[in-house]
Amino acid sequence: MNTPPSFMARTGLLLVSLVFVADCAGKQVTRVDPNWLTDLSSCWNDTDSRLVANALIEQSLGTPWAARYASVHGGQAPTVIVGEFANRSHEHIPVGTFIRDLEAAFINSGAVRVVASRDERQEVRAERDDQQDHSRADTRARMAQELGAQYMMQGDIQTITDREGRETVVYYQIDARMVDLETNEKVWTGQHRIKKYIERSRLGWD
Repeated sequence: MNTPPSFMARTGLLLVSLVFVADCAGKQVTRVDPNWLTDLSSCWNDTDSRLVANALIEQSLGTPWAARYASVHGGQAPTVIVGEFANRSHEHIPVGTFIRDLEAAFINSGAVRVVASRDERQEVRAERDDQQDHSRADTRARMAQELGAQYMMQGDIQTITDREGRETVVYYQIDARMVDLETNEKVWTGQHRIKKYIERSRLGWD
């Protein structure tokens, strides 16, 4: 037999509901194009992530390493894995989103092939193992057919903040490098910079 909730429990649920309704009410929401360039604050945002990723991939593919690999391997595009980008800035930056933007830019270029990350591979391998026992033989993904990466892209994000009175300048420096996984040779290094100028209201409101 279920015991009816106590008065205090019911009151707590009611208060939580009222807070939720109050938070959602009184706000006007307009849906906008996700590609719309927005910069509501001085912080790193989705626009920065996408623009920097595209710039770095364009830089990278503008140098000879990918074409050189293809010429030596009968026109075959090199395979790349995007590794870690260390956040050494003063902000919380969603590095995972930035890595996805880099992968998307690489794939859309058509110049390289991109393989899954370590965590993604573990999930795929678990599914492949499961198929060996439970899937029809003619539909199973074959074992030991993974595509190995020849190159890894890595990097870091750093910031410098300069503030005087109502004025602030935030400088972002994003460094990237492409490393040959067999020889550890850096076949490309690149950098992209962003500088944001912020002027606070004279009334002191942001």
